[in-house]
Amino acid sequence: MRRRNFREQGQPQVMIIPMIDIMLFLLVFFMISTIYMVQTNTLQVSLPQASTSKQEIRPNVVPITVTATGEVLYDKDTLPVGELAERVGSTLKSDPDTVFVLRGDKAARYEHIVAVLDLLKKSGTRRVSIATEVKAE
Repeated sequence: MRRRNFREQGQPQVMIIPMIDIMLFLLVFFMISTIYMVQTNTLQVSLPQASTSKQEIRPNVVPITVTATGEVLYDKDTLPVGELAERVGSTLKSDPDTVFVLRGDKAARYEHIVAVLDLLKKSGTRRVSIATEVKAE
């Protein structure tokens, strides 16, 4: 019986290509899943269209929805306008870089949307986006 010498076995090989494939797959998966997080956490409303609309991708995005009847929803919770200021203030205390996405229905009265924008400014919000749908050209 012959003993194997350590030098005859050769050097171990590191296969890095399968690891790169798995990492790219995970990256794409998480990118796609975060894109749709804002849309699935909100009430469906008919948004106006704009040709320059783009998706807001930030760590802390809070949707504020104004329905056609003038109801204001803070992340699916129906709130009176007076309580909305308190919720926005508490959110900003926990994370001052929060982005608020204002989702106004096409049929909503303009005065309701302006009232929410005014309230967001009074609360000290620095980042507000207005949600639109991509316009078909």
